[in-house]
Amino acid sequence: MQQHINKIVLLILVVTAASCKKQIENEFNPGGATVESLFKTPEGFESAVNATYTYNRSMYGKEEGFAMLEAGTDIWTNAALNGNTGVNGIFPNTPLTTYQALISDNIWINNNMWVPCYAAINLCNTALKHIDEAGLNPARKPILEAELRFMRGWYYWMLVETFGDVNFTLEATEGMVTTANRTPAATVYEQIFKDVEFAAANLPTTTPDYGRVTKPVAEAFLARLHLTRGNNQAASNYALSVIKNYSYSLLPNYSDLWKIENEKNNEVIWAVTYSNNYALNGTGNNAGHSVFIMDYASLPGMTLDLANGLNYERWMPTLFLLNLYDERYDGRFAASFKSTWIANNEKTLPKWTAADHAQNPELTTDALKFTVGDTAVFVSKYPIDDQLQKYSLRYRYKTYDRDDVYGADGTPKDRFHYFSLRKFENPNRTSASDQQSSRNVNIFRLAEMYLIVAEAQFKLGKLDSSAMYLNDIRKRAALPGHETDMNVLPAAITLDFILDERARELAGEELRWFDLKRTGKLVERVKLHNPDAGAYIKPFHVLRPIPQAQLDAVTNKGEFTQNDGY
Repeated sequence: MQQHINKIVLLILVVTAASCKKQIENEFNPGGATVESLFKTPEGFESAVNATYTYNRSMYGKEEGFAMLEAGTDIWTNAALNGNTGVNGIFPNTPLTTYQALISDNIWINNNMWVPCYAAINLCNTALKHIDEAGLNPARKPILEAELRFMRGWYYWMLVETFGDVNFTLEATEGMVTTANRTPAATVYEQIFKDVEFAAANLPTTTPDYGRVTKPVAEAFLARLHLTRGNNQAASNYALSVIKNYSYSLLPNYSDLWKIENEKNNEVIWAVTYSNNYALNGTGNNAGHSVFIMDYASLPGMTLDLANGLNYERWMPTLFLLNLYDERYDGRFAASFKSTWIANNEKTLPKWTAADHAQNPELTTDALKFTVGDTAVFVSKYPIDDQLQKYSLRYRYKTYDRDDVYGADGTPKDRFHYFSLRKFENPNRTSASDQQSSRNVNIFRLAEMYLIVAEAQFKLGKLDSSAMYLNDIRKRAALPGHETDMNVLPAAITLDFILDERARELAGEELRWFDLKRTGKLVERVKLHNPDAGAYIKPFHVLRPIPQAQLDAVTNKGEFTQNDGY
């Protein structure tokens, strides 16, 4: 939806309301609905509450969401086709990921963050206004109020962390409003805490509707909120409650987290759900399966297929991210990144280049073909030595080593071929060229709670406790027999080490930009580890620009002003 904050119309907001069926992803369109039918009957009110969840699909699993929440950090940089949607020759992706010419006209900031968040907040405010008129069952009413207040707090958190002081209201906007305010972030946070604490006190512990918020979801959010605001003991307490008091558990193998058949598992606390019926997903479907995938389909022995994914070549790991893993001991590297492609096209002759021929004249022989099942492509984070070089040429598969892909300072040399994030693979799509995926997107999982406790305890000066919770995560990640090698001692723990550990554990999970902003490390670490963005990022980039469309729409332009630097 494209409405400005001052022109949100209630009935437009609720047309994506979801029916109260087995899962929140099952939606319907109540065409011809009125305020009375939507908010003054129990069925309509339930639909409105369900609709508040759908706005998360504007960010989570979307290319735009990855651009705002993961890219432009220390761990991701631009691949070859970054920024596929041009407006007047300007790609909205590129300024978000490099900070070069990031301006208030960026359409993704407006359309995928500002507008959906305020639309969702207005829906929450409107529903809360009418809650006493809906004829709700007395036992159901406080639960629905808790959901609405959680969701309002959630969307305000997204806004205040992205923009700082923002327009703030608890009133429903049912007509046209032409003014907006810049409420201090601290004031907005006061209400966020009130709302989420109410949710934690009134939500049930479990729910049969996968994707709906519960008491432990609210406590996980409170843990993240308190960590963000520097309330370290409270952050630790809430995270420990989620770890100890509910049925969640770390999966024994990190790789099991990403198996499509296992996406609903005991480690997921809250997820954005996507339906197998793409038409029901409103703002579009999950694109996470494609945006981190390198161009494999044009290489010798390869063609596009479901198993290897749709290669959109939007983002590639920084050399810094790759070097964070010691894959001799840490199973998260192989579980997170694809390094080997197996030939799936024996009818295609190898497309060897002049450089390949210079390396080995035999590679011009037309008779050379791959057999399905052969290794076709191998990417290495190390320079390939002579022995492996001979091995690769003997079997004639294509190799890309660190020196092929990255320069000495980490600047990408080859943005088409690189380690590809495999966490979001979905071989159950309808076809190899299908751009859509119905895979759910995890927002909170239990591993983050361990990392929150570790960071909070570190900031409280309790290094032994911090190390204990970090080691719980690291031992789970250890390859068999290497648990001791993954052990970290208290003396080694620093804030940078914790951020490194969060990168190893959570890479790609749409949290990195907020992590670096929260710790005051965004500018420093981008300058150190992301050569594409390091030259352009400035201190004011810890906030995004207020969308120009919003600035233009208000009449009190002297009060509702742009963030500094833009």
